[in-house]
Amino acid sequence: MKFCNAAAECFVPDGKTPEQALERTTHLAFGAHQDDIEILAFHGVLQCIYSRDRWFTAVVCTDGAGSPRAGAYADYTNEQMQETRWAEQRKAATVGRYSAAIQLKYPSSAVKDPANRDVLKDLSAIVQAARPTVVYMHNPADKHDTHLGVTVKALAALRALPRNARPEKVYGVEVWRGLDWMQDADKIALDVSGAAHLAAALLGVYDSQIAGGKRYDLATLGRWRANATYFESHGVDTAQHCIFAMDLAPLMKDDTLDVADYTLSYISKFRDDVKGRLEKFRPK
Repeated sequence: MKFCNAAAECFVPDGKTPEQALERTTHLAFGAHQDDIEILAFHGVLQCIYSRDRWFTAVVCTDGAGSPRAGAYADYTNEQMQETRWAEQRKAATVGRYSAAIQLKYPSSAVKDPANRDVLKDLSAIVQAARPTVVYMHNPADKHDTHLGVTVKALAALRALPRNARPEKVYGVEVWRGLDWMQDADKIALDVSGAAHLAAALLGVYDSQIAGGKRYDLATLGRWRANATYFESHGVDTAQHCIFAMDLAPLMKDDTLDVADYTLSYISKFRDDVKGRLEKFRPK
């Protein structure tokens, strides 16, 4: 694979060529930063890790230079932080038995720039080579600008594929904004029960974030547990850990759908639900 950014890399844990790794890929995830993949696409990792015919590939778009740092990493330069985060992502790919981990290593500014075509070209090259059936990305209601930059470009790359080559399932997953506000009938609940040990191992790889001041490991597993428990108020828990996602597959089927309008339709449903419930109990 040749990418627009000459610094980009494709790490294949089992030694296959990048082309072979992408050709066998069935589950593909797009993330902004190192460690985003393991949060938003753990369901995909779990679907593939013990399978002989399903393979998971991670695509990380940024270089990790702007990461917050404290403790043992407080004095790290941007260059040192980048090298550390790249190594952590490779380690996660090994632990999770990924088909490949592609790190495009763009600055966040490039990912967020609507006029930047290089990021889009690289994402398009990846989806052209992989032709996955399942895709995970940041949800379009996420509050992190870099996350949204990745999602908008990833959707554009997927929508550039011929209609019959587009993925069957596309999930917009919670990271920097939970999706518990979505109507239960609309949200996709990805059951990841029974694998907390694997999630902890993958998230624990990112020592530069955990020791550096962000307990993503505890927060992520806590959210997944809370999702499972608070999903249904009148029934016992049917899952131990659950990840919520927005269904983005309709955007693959209808090119006239606008991403913003599609996302706002869910927000409108939330608004109407809150308004309707309050009005129902208004004193007469």
